[in-house]
Amino acid sequence: MVTDTFPPANFIPAPSAIEGIEVYQPAPTQPQAHREVVQFNCPQCGAGTAYSATDGGLTCTHCGFYEPPEHDIVGTQAERFEFTVETVQRAAQGWGEVRKELQCQSCAAYTTVSTDTLTHTCIFCGSNQVIQHAAPQDVLRPRFLIPFKIEADGCHDIARRWLGQSWMTPRSLRRAATIAHFTGIYLPFWTFETITKAHWQAEVGHTQTERYYENGEWRTRTKTVWKWESGRVNLPLKDLVIAGTNRVSPLLLAQVQTYHLDDLAPYEPKYLAGLQAQAYDVPLETAWEQARHQMREQTRQACRNQASSSKIRNFSMNMDFDQEGWRYILLPMYLTNYQFDNKRFQVMINGQTGVVAGQRPVDWTVVWLAVAALLAPGLTVGVIGFLTLLLGGLGFPIAILGFILLVIGLIISINLVTKAMRMDDA
Repeated sequence: MVTDTFPPANFIPAPSAIEGIEVYQPAPTQPQAHREVVQFNCPQCGAGTAYSATDGGLTCTHCGFYEPPEHDIVGTQAERFEFTVETVQRAAQGWGEVRKELQCQSCAAYTTVSTDTLTHTCIFCGSNQVIQHAAPQDVLRPRFLIPFKIEADGCHDIARRWLGQSWMTPRSLRRAATIAHFTGIYLPFWTFETITKAHWQAEVGHTQTERYYENGEWRTRTKTVWKWESGRVNLPLKDLVIAGTNRVSPLLLAQVQTYHLDDLAPYEPKYLAGLQAQAYDVPLETAWEQARHQMREQTRQACRNQASSSKIRNFSMNMDFDQEGWRYILLPMYLTNYQFDNKRFQVMINGQTGVVAGQRPVDWTVVWLAVAALLAPGLTVGVIGFLTLLLGGLGFPIAILGFILLVIGLIISINLVTKAMRMDDA
């Protein structure tokens, strides 16, 4: 078909090898953005629905209409992506539903909420200085998630039991602490897998006992004989989890990060109905560097374990990564804070297992009394032994016993104070 329009539609200029001659080529097709967006409204009354942690369905918060779950658990067999530009470009983007984003003006955290959520408080710092706008749809979409298994209603009982577990906290903490409402949020995580291939060599020492003759008698002595050893390690590493958020204390996150990845399910926007979610602020490249560091240390330890002795020097290792893969997943968490003695403390509960971690005030008076009680026996016995020794009695064995008791008490006291400091600084 002949057309008077030139160049034809969907054609663009192309480089020409002959001066004065114009060349046109078909315009490249534009990739379709992954912007499919759905809304979860009740088919009965049109109100918003919320995800139920009890059975995984959607329940209308207005009329009670219930939609049963329709998901399959894939667990650790969940598909992974390889580290190629093509796979990152092919990965879906956005949340798959219309959501609002809250930007905290106090701690700079970003979270997303359902459009019908009326909250104006930052879940991380408790500030009400937040700005609302439409959640961006140009971030990577999570591939899988673990649905909530713990209901928010049961979190208060879990938290109060946890507050009363330690004798180092004030006695009135469990009773007087004012615990705020627990908010369910999906936090971003990356999982990585690879096979590390390493070649190592080192000097390995073996202790040998030998007899020698000196001053007219036979004696024994030990010496370390060093020999070079080498080996190869092929170490499969799977499901190494790296946090994709900087807004939660790493110390607390490490305590509750006991997720069972066998419960991973393909991501569907309905899981986020009525819940908050945070997009990753730790990018894939940064998380992969953290994972590589941990994988390198695990491989180094595997190489050292191959050596025929634990005495090793001049260790060296060459290592490569093979079959690297990654996933972007969401994991369930409940966050809240409580007030005690005019101070605010953070608490988090694993939304799958119910494991709890958080900040707890320490009653240092009780801790120092315990330290004094641990050191007192050794000091008392030591002083008695020293005085007995001055008076010419059998004080030396008593002094040795006091020294041993003092060392034991000192070791326990150091561990006790260290634990209290970690609890106070979490």
